[in-house]
Amino acid sequence: MPETSPVSSPDRSVLLDHVSIRFGNFTAVDNANLKINSGEFFSFLGPSGCGKTTLLRCISGFSEPTEGRVLIGAKDMKGVGPNKRPTALIFQHLALFPLMSVADNIAFPLEVRGVGKKMRRKRAEDLLDMIALPGIGDKKVSELSGGQKQRVAIARALAVEPDILLLDEPLSALDLKLRQHMRTELRAIQQQVGVTFIYITHDQGEALTMSDRVAVMSKGVIEQVGAPDQIYNRPRSSFVASFVGENNALKGIVKVQSEDMAALETPMGTFEARVGGGRKYKPGDEALLFVRPEQLVPGKAENAFQATLSRQEFEGATNHVFARAGDTDLRISMVNGGLAGSVGSTGDTMSLGFAPMNATILPVGQIASEA
Repeated sequence: MPETSPVSSPDRSVLLDHVSIRFGNFTAVDNANLKINSGEFFSFLGPSGCGKTTLLRCISGFSEPTEGRVLIGAKDMKGVGPNKRPTALIFQHLALFPLMSVADNIAFPLEVRGVGKKMRRKRAEDLLDMIALPGIGDKKVSELSGGQKQRVAIARALAVEPDILLLDEPLSALDLKLRQHMRTELRAIQQQVGVTFIYITHDQGEALTMSDRVAVMSKGVIEQVGAPDQIYNRPRSSFVASFVGENNALKGIVKVQSEDMAALETPMGTFEARVGGGRKYKPGDEALLFVRPEQLVPGKAENAFQATLSRQEFEGATNHVFARAGDTDLRISMVNGGLAGSVGSTGDTMSLGFAPMNATILPVGQIASEA
């Protein structure tokens, strides 16, 4: 028998090749340069106005880059309109048709393409099975819950079998518990269909829990790209350290650096910590030391100092402790059932500390509260 060549998977990658987007004198995106891998769940994370939705519109073809190129499946998309690109877009408000049945909503893109009614219905039913909503094709959209509408919108986008699915903050209108549930649903659907998902959000919880990789943006610039744990544990800028998760920032002067560790002199004492981003400091350079609330521990520890207990906030499994050391306000997070409740009362002096490997020294720069 003649040998048959294996069927290669379609290239569902997206390359942003030094993309800049300007509107008059305003630069919305500044030199975005990255590759989103085929079949990846990739998120752009950042505050409102950082340029993430502008990038999404550029990938989908609703706008063109001022400079640079967008390549999908290694093909330059210059001059290729939205209807000709292998992409589908889910908007924040879903845009389902209220007077159509669920099946007709899902099949609508196929109707536009001239697909026959019988085939449209079968595709709709198959997609309803995939999103775990079998048998509801004849219902009206108004009869669905928020989570069901979300899944129907995903099914409609997948009806035309796109290579790239673009999602513009689709969970923002849902309540907290439903958002958390839909994170799991979205990730499961993405892994099932193998389509590249490009997700836009300002919610770090969404980005960290669902994504293979995350790009953190600020003021049109991609600050860092990496896996969620890298973004959280190894931030490369003050903005990323302060935007992704809670963080305590201590300003000081570098005393000495030894390879990837440095000593920083602060008003609270001299502390040793990891140097973020492979940077080199000279004695006397200003820098910021970031230590997360869960890494600050009461009692005897390395990098020890004294603080005054301001207040405590009970939140089920976690006890949030707020303290002040000199002019610096600190946040400490402790798991209830462990040390929580043993820190004392408001106004008490408490000993705190943190391990050098659990803190990061970064250059002085914009922090998220200033964005």
